[in-house]
Amino acid sequence: MGRARRARKIAATAAYGGGGLAAASAALGAVGYAVIKGEAKLARRIVGTPFDSSPDDDGTYGAGPGEPIEILVLGDSSAAGMGARHPHETVGGIVASGVSALMGRRVHLTNCAVVGAESSDLERQLAQGLESVTPDVVVIMVGANDVTHRVDRATAVRHLEVTVRRIRALGGEVVVGTCPDLGTIEPLAQPLRLLARRWSRDLAAAQTIAVVEAGGRTVSLGDLLGQEFAASPREMFSEDRFHPSPAGYARAAAALLPSVCAALGVWGHDTADRAPEARRGEGVGPVAVAAGQAVKDAGTEVAPTEVGGQARGPRGRWAVLLRRRHDAVPTARNPEPDPDTDAEPSGDTAAKVGEAVGELGDSR
Repeated sequence: MGRARRARKIAATAAYGGGGLAAASAALGAVGYAVIKGEAKLARRIVGTPFDSSPDDDGTYGAGPGEPIEILVLGDSSAAGMGARHPHETVGGIVASGVSALMGRRVHLTNCAVVGAESSDLERQLAQGLESVTPDVVVIMVGANDVTHRVDRATAVRHLEVTVRRIRALGGEVVVGTCPDLGTIEPLAQPLRLLARRWSRDLAAAQTIAVVEAGGRTVSLGDLLGQEFAASPREMFSEDRFHPSPAGYARAAAALLPSVCAALGVWGHDTADRAPEARRGEGVGPVAVAAGQAVKDAGTEVAPTEVGGQARGPRGRWAVLLRRRHDAVPTARNPEPDPDTDAEPSGDTAAKVGEAVGELGDSR
């Protein structure tokens, strides 16, 4: 089963309130469960938790006339900025500064992200944020803990979709940085790395379908730091070798900033590699197909569009693929294998391998 089909299945299950066991590569069933479990325990010891807390990046950024633009950040430790030392080094801080510079206005940032959060925590975080602000745009980064905690993917996607629909109903824009490719984390050895890659990419694709169907847009974070981590691991990742360093967060923010600006109406289509044509092809197609392509191409935005004045086609919502800053997110060289077409394992094998992944614990 290809990734687009798997993603459609996960998203459809989420939409109808069902659930299912996360799938793993059948090839991994031939590898001893004890080996995988041991690798997970070793990785957990290597990753560690050397940080007391993430920096408090709430506040006003930049200068300019008029009321400030309100940005709300939700998600896990990557959204909270664990590994950064100063507020201006977090993804939220960098995005807020960039929006202010481009729009010539003050930006007020409210960050409700929580270290260790799963997708099920998003609705609570949103409620907390709405107590004090009415956001113009909400930035969400979530998914890694859903993978490491073995959360049913359809359940995780459903929580994300509900959150996005609520934001859109309130008139806010939404930009979601989808689940990163956990196969790029160096402390993970094979075959655990291959499993983590498969699960995180499948979740990212399903997240994209659900978010676009709900009226938001996504940016694939994928293996955004893969090439840079291989070349300069001490620069791109923090001391726990799991969370990004300030340089790594800057990389992620560079991918998200154009999409946040586009959501606010200040980033024209002429800055994109592939402009959204109102017809099939040339970057426009069914959202499931776009989602499958985006997870392989870090930095790619997927946004809703129309074809012939219609928002939906026979295969679901129409979506457009965009690369707003092509040079900012190069494709990683020598990528890890991408098990898109592996057969599904038995339920027993998937459950045992999933338990091994859970050994990673509350690292994000």
